[in-house]
Amino acid sequence: MSDDKVFKALADPGRRMLLDRLCDRNGQTLGQLCESMGMKRQSVTQHLGLLEQANLISTVRRGREKLHFINPVPLYEVYERWIRKFEEGRLSLLHDLKHELERKKT
Repeated sequence: MSDDKVFKALADPGRRMLLDRLCDRNGQTLGQLCESMGMKRQSVTQHLGLLEQANLISTVRRGREKLHFINPVPLYEVYERWIRKFEEGRLSLLHDLKHELERKKT
């Protein structure tokens, strides 16, 4: 899975909103997503297609309905690759600062 596809999918506020909607209530149909988004069916379909290409959502057929589910794995991979390493340094600095300030109080 390419990080580029994930970043491209996340670049659009409409797609991020779709992910938020699926996070709030996973397993929604296209119709349900259109209602909650206030977008036309065609626009939502295009956004869902890009999210699916980025592996951020998966779908399951249930009869005539197609249910959409969020897939958090690519987001976690982006977190591990791009965010976590920067976060660890800051947390370490904050930890050291806290202990230094506490030491100075006594």
